[in-house]
Amino acid sequence: MTKRRILLVVAAVALLGGGVGIWRWRAASSKPKFQFDTAKVERGKIVAKVTATGTLSAIVTVQVGSQVSGRIAALHADFNSSVKKGQLIAKIDPQLFQASVDQARANLAAAQGNLVKAQVQAVDARRQHVRQQELAARRLNAQADLDTAQATADVAAAQVKASEGSVGQARAALQQAEVNLAYTNIVSPTNGTVISRSVDVGQTVAASLQAPTIFVIAEDLAKMQVDTSVAEADVGRLRAGMAASFTVDAYPSEVFRGSVRQIRNAPQSVQNVVTYDAVIDVDNPDLKLKPGMTANVTFVYAEKDDVLKVPNAALRFRPPTGLLASTAAPGAGGAGRTAGGTSAPGAARTGASGAGSRAGAEPADRRTVWTLADDKPESERIRVGISDGSFSEVVEGDLKPGELVITDVTGGPPSGVAAGLRRGL
Repeated sequence: MTKRRILLVVAAVALLGGGVGIWRWRAASSKPKFQFDTAKVERGKIVAKVTATGTLSAIVTVQVGSQVSGRIAALHADFNSSVKKGQLIAKIDPQLFQASVDQARANLAAAQGNLVKAQVQAVDARRQHVRQQELAARRLNAQADLDTAQATADVAAAQVKASEGSVGQARAALQQAEVNLAYTNIVSPTNGTVISRSVDVGQTVAASLQAPTIFVIAEDLAKMQVDTSVAEADVGRLRAGMAASFTVDAYPSEVFRGSVRQIRNAPQSVQNVVTYDAVIDVDNPDLKLKPGMTANVTFVYAEKDDVLKVPNAALRFRPPTGLLASTAAPGAGGAGRTAGGTSAPGAARTGASGAGSRAGAEPADRRTVWTLADDKPESERIRVGISDGSFSEVVEGDLKPGELVITDVTGGPPSGVAAGLRRGL
């Protein structure tokens, strides 16, 4: 082989090697890269709370109705009127009820007259009976006359009893008519403020089936309550006496405070969602709060200062299989850290693919987060405590303040390429 041919072969081999190197470099540089979204682990304050919505109302609210039917003749109270117990607040036309009283009184008088008549007849019947007994003793009359006088006296005595019963019935009817007449005066059963009026003068109310509501009176608007609907998942965190705060749309920048009086055991189910009523007592000295306002309530059930906290997004993050395949060494899963901080072969792969199967067996407070070290994800097992919805307390684990945890990842090879990488293609 000539020297020239040898040089040509060497040049060809060099060109081929250079071309392969350039191709590999371009192929490596053209692979899609993973982009990690991270957040810092930091120390700070965590306030664990439960939120709910509720409705304001007076502690004692009385519905004032009518026990008799009739036309409203007069109204002596209106919206926002302050009333006293026993005060006349409405009047039903009493004419028909007055006529019933007069009729009942006349019936009583007639019954009393019949009673007097029956008593006189009974006295006469007794005298006749005594006279027949005297004649019978001297054998001057027949036995039949004595028997008749005895029967007449007994009937007269029974008639007196019946007349006495009629007088009692008439007296009771008169009392009922007088009570119905008194019911035409609608009086306030308590001291308070009228918050609702349902009728106008001239309107007819019918009390045949149930008492129609005429007024709604709040006993004391300076003391109010909030009835909140707390989800069944959160009701176990509440207790009587717990402090609560809330806002209303009328005063969005002002926070009102109260305390939980009771958590009622009666469940309320709406579309298969079960809630419980937590009643909050609230002072309202300025009367800013009004019945019916919607309150956005916050219950603080735990609060800790200067604790290590991790974003909840990092607790939810699970790396895609393409990320594990591209970062894993041949023959092993990715590198991961145990709770003690040592490297464990295959820990990264186990943390991703086995998390779902292990979650059912392990306690709910055991979680896996992924840290970023030298642009490679590593798994870290931790135990979490209270949460405020955005951050959770780290109770156990090797996380340090300032360490980066992965919250999301974008980019990377398509799923088909990732599958090929996992098969070693």
